[in-house]
Amino acid sequence: MATAAGKTGNGMKSTPDLEADIKQLRADIEALAKQLAKTGEHGYGTAKRAALKGADELKTQGDAAIEALRANARDIEDQVLTSVREKPVTSLAIAAGIGFLVALLARR
Repeated sequence: MATAAGKTGNGMKSTPDLEADIKQLRADIEALAKQLAKTGEHGYGTAKRAALKGADELKTQGDAAIEALRANARDIEDQVLTSVREKPVTSLAIAAGIGFLVALLARR
């Protein structure tokens, strides 16, 4: 990117040539810095989009899992209510037994 400049008779570049080379070098560095900034912004944007997409997918999966758990809980509740309605004495005996066991464990 830097331009070649003419040399004086002793092989050294003249001051105007050096100044032109320095000016060209500064322009090249500025262009490179701008390109690096664009690349960084692009990479950040891509990573942000991927993270947002992943978060949305996880939220959707979580919502589906919660809904499935709620449905299972409703099914179990319905089964327990049906069982209690069909066999109230047996259900009462089971509840009393569980209460007794919990009381024994809590006492220790």
